[in-house]
Amino acid sequence: MENEELLQEEESILTLTDENGEDTNFEYLDCIEYEGIEYLVLMPEESNEIVILEVQPVDEENENYVAVESEEILEAVYGIFKERYKDVLQFED
Repeated sequence: MENEELLQEEESILTLTDENGEDTNFEYLDCIEYEGIEYLVLMPEESNEIVILEVQPVDEENENYVAVESEEILEAVYGIFKERYKDVLQFED
């Protein structure tokens, strides 16, 4: 059972490489669809802030993750996330 929990925890860590070639580890929190587009909700390791990235499919097996510039989209996706996890997580506004 302990190994199973460890495996699930490891699977929730994503390592993403930015445009400068630097790797950052993120904890995967959720994938939320908003207006037909998928958004990843992530938390950088050693941080309590949430990062929301747009998922842009490249081909059948690959996708890019792009920073969301629209404050309206960020607020909408974050609102869905907060509503979905209101009984599980505590949020600071």
